[in-house]
Amino acid sequence: MVVGLTGRSGCGKSSVSAWLAGQGIPCIDADGISREILQPGSGCLPLLQNAFGSDIVDNSGALRRRLLADRAFATPEGTRALTEITHPEILARIRSRVAEARAAGAEFCFVDGAVIVGTPFAGECDRLAVVTAPYEQSVARICRRDGISPEMARRRLDAQTPERTLLEAADHVIHNNGTLADLEQQCRTLLQALRKEAHEIPSTPLPGT
Repeated sequence: MVVGLTGRSGCGKSSVSAWLAGQGIPCIDADGISREILQPGSGCLPLLQNAFGSDIVDNSGALRRRLLADRAFATPEGTRALTEITHPEILARIRSRVAEARAAGAEFCFVDGAVIVGTPFAGECDRLAVVTAPYEQSVARICRRDGISPEMARRRLDAQTPERTLLEAADHVIHNNGTLADLEQQCRTLLQALRKEAHEIPSTPLPGT
């Protein structure tokens, strides 16, 4: 069973993913893959240079991320071009790692990503689990994690997909509004529910399989 794991910044999604990994459950870091495909030597870089200028890559082959962001997000067309170049490679790598987990006989494979709802990959998840947290708790976590002001943290949070949208798409919700022990108990409850459901639904086939 492929389970998408998502939530807004500062919700504690990484804590859930870490707990699952500690139980030996494969957790694919979609956000990590999105950074991975922009490393020197990636096949995405020449395509990005064609779209946004050769100078977005420096003489060492490293991407000038801020310059790319400034150009890509300046217009809706730029944002769309960035998505069209990067998302196919991100999806291909996620699918490859999901296939590896299935081949290894994994009971579950979680895909941890900040942006799953509204993307093509959402349709490839058998279930979607959303992690939520009170707004001000999320703001405080972002401040501690990233060393930014509460105002900047709120601005970042407000620019993300509304929590209501995520909840409407969710099959399961983890409410991270208590202690770490409370969060871990909800993770156990989630696994119990997923094991029950796994016997009731066929696994979603990956494209090309």
